[in-house]
Formats: sequence, structure tokens, C-alpha cells
Amino acid sequence: MEPVSVLARRMAAGELSVTALTSACLDRILDGDGEGRRTFTMIDPDRSLAMAGLADRMRAEGRASSPLAGVPVSIKALFDIQGKVTTAGARVMEQAPPARADAEAVRRLRMAGMVVMGHTNMTEFAYSGLGLNPHYGTPGNPADRSRIPGGSSSGAAVSVADGMAAVGLGTDTGGSCRIPAAFCGLVGFKPTARRVPRSGVFPLSHSFDSVGSIARTVECCALVDAALAGEPIAAPDAPPLSGLRFAVLENYVTEDMDDAVARAFEAALRRIEAAGARLTRIRLPDLDRLPELNARGGIVAAEALERHRERLARCEAGYDPRVAIRIRKGETLRPGEYASLLEARLAMIGRANGITADFAAVLMPTVPIIAPETAALEADDALFGATNLLALRNPTVANFLDRCAISLPLPVDGLPVGLTLMGETLADRDLLAFARGVERVLAA
Repeated sequence: MEPVSVLARRMAAGELSVTALTSACLDRILDGDGEGRRTFTMIDPDRSLAMAGLADRMRAEGRASSPLAGVPVSIKALFDIQGKVTTAGARVMEQAPPARADAEAVRRLRMAGMVVMGHTNMTEFAYSGLGLNPHYGTPGNPADRSRIPGGSSSGAAVSVADGMAAVGLGTDTGGSCRIPAAFCGLVGFKPTARRVPRSGVFPLSHSFDSVGSIARTVECCALVDAALAGEPIAAPDAPPLSGLRFAVLENYVTEDMDDAVARAFEAALRRIEAAGARLTRIRLPDLDRLPELNARGGIVAAEALERHRERLARCEAGYDPRVAIRIRKGETLRPGEYASLLEARLAMIGRANGITADFAAVLMPTVPIIAPETAALEADDALFGATNLLALRNPTVANFLDRCAISLPLPVDGLPVGLTLMGETLADRDLLAFARGVERVLAA
């Protein structure tokens, strides 16, 4: 699948019809030898093709609604789609009533003319960074089908990598767009949480949940981000890197790195520096406290438990036990601890802002490991738990600090590795511009 801007140019020139593009995506989804049955939990081919036909007619009349008109998009299964059940990757949600309206994010993408391909698979209730799902299966990583795709937006990433959609709409509470992007060789963008409305999205943590996207290029994510934020649909220009100052985070995120990740990360830093950027090694000492603050599940577990308490009491046997145990960690928080964690977070945000304010972005490895094998994680709960925490560790930094962040694929010979650029709070468009510049240098 070509990047969004290329598809838009081809459709505008009459070289490619939206109907043909949508049909090709459906063919890939329905291919019995492909990953479609594990990647999508719901498709509605008739509605997708009807939307494609409408987009073709509007383009023929010169009335394309936006640069995104006709571009196929997959929707993570925790977004409401009118008339469909929002399962959030869980069997216990299958009997819920169908959604009466689209989630606001979905509505905005439809208004931009995008063709919705269906609901994509995900970690149950979005509560893991690995992407395993015992109910609907785990999509295979496009680089090596025996390995995990990352999560929780697992199906979103595989839908893009396998040409079932040009963009995957996802959420990111602790890396759920950026982890699968890093593991699958794609771009994953997490906006500042308040930037995109979350109405009609099944929540995990109202403090951290963000609505983001996974696609092939930074420009793709920037165009979709503009639509989601209700802004004019355009991508910021890529500035030259010469003279830009980037911070390289040295503590917390560089521990326990695979050799392949360390080599790719250092090679990327050399390329960025060779392009004229100035790199400064920094430390954010507060990050070393995160394991202690999250020892009993932290803010996410507390807020997830509040959402799931009654449902767990009724039907916990229907949950993925690896998810249920994480939610129940919220029961171990001490009296007053949740309020104390919120206060500690605000203080840490303020101190971090003071350290990073003068930099274009903070650089770090997206995930310190390459995608592990699925079978090993399914067979060993202890390995699953340790690997999940390690996969989430780095990307969670941006969520905890209320920042925007983006993961770019690095040039590698082996399995995919991601580079994160973390921006300032609500400086999303600036970050996307800097990321386009870095992307250009890495691809040179």
C-alpha cells in the first residue's frame, strides 16, 4: 500500500479509483492465506464499497471532501461504529448493544471522506503492549509471522503493513500506537491526549488515553491528525535539521536494550548529527521513580478498575486472565495513593518541562527490544509479564508526562526497530514537522 499522499495524487489524477482500492483492501482482508481473520474482528464490505462509490462520484465531480477522500482506514475495535458492537477486543462485550453513533474520531474521518474498512483486533480492553488476544487470535508480525505485532493496537498495525488499509486508527495509553508501529516497521503517532476528542471510545485510563494513528509515513499521520483534531487537513513542512537541538534521553529508557536496538539507535543518532543537528545527552531523574509509582498498577490500574469493577464481579471468567490480573492490581493501591500519584505526576511534568523546553524533541528508542516470539509469551505467564513491562516502559514516558510522541522506523537489516521523538505538550504540529525532517535524513 502506497502512502496516503501518493494515493491521493493518483486518485485525483484518475489513475486509481476508490472502489478499486477498497476492493483490493477487502481482497487482502478476506484472503484465507493472509492475516485478515486475525487482524479484523468486524468488516462490512457493502458499506465500505458504498462509501468508496460515493467518494469516486465526488472526485469525478471535483467535490472531494479533503486530501484524505477515498483513503481506506481501519478502526480499532474500541471505537464506536454506528450499528456495530464495540467489543474492545473482549468476548464479554459481544452481547453489548450496537453503537447508536460513530465515535467522534470516526465521524471526523468519515467527514474527511475516508473509507472505513472495519474494526481491527486488539489486546483485550487495550491493557497490554504485546498484542496477544486469546479470543480472536493474535495477528502475525509482518516481518516474521511467528512474532508478536505489538499492542494494544495490534490489528491497526498489521492492517497497514499488509495493505488492508492505508491508515490504522488506534489509541495510545502507554504506547499502544507506537509499540506496534516500532515492531512492524511503521510510523505511530500519539498526540497530546486532550488534542483529539475521545467520545465514543471505550476507555482504559481517562488520564492517559490518546487517539492516534499508525501509517507508513509521518506525512500520513500528520494528515490524519489534522482531521482528528478538526484542523485544516495538511502536513507541516519538514525543516532542515541543521541547527536544531535534540535531547537524547540517557537514563531509564536505555537500560536492558537488545544489541540490535542499541546499534540501530546509535546509528540513527549519528545520521541526525551528521545532518547538522545538535545532540545533547540529558537525564530526567524522576523517571527512575516510575517503577515504584507503578508497583501497584499506578494511575492506569486505578482508573481501569473503576471502569471494570462491576463487570469483573459478574463475568471475570470471560476475561483474558492476563488482563484481569492487571486490572485487579488497582485493588492493591493504598488509601489515598491514587490522589498522591496524580499529584506526583503533575510535579514530574513541571520538572520535565523545565529540562526539555529548549529542545526540538527528546530522542529515545521506542521499545528496547525487538518483537519476541508469540508462542513463548503464550506459554509462560511470567515471561509475558516481564516482557510486557519492558515493551511499555519507554513509550509510557510520553503518556505520563502528557506529551505528544511519534515512532519512526529505523533502517535495519533484521527485525524492525523504532526511534521515538517526544515533543512538548500541545506542540504536536511542531513535532510532526521535526519528525518529517528526521524521517528524510534516515531515509537518505
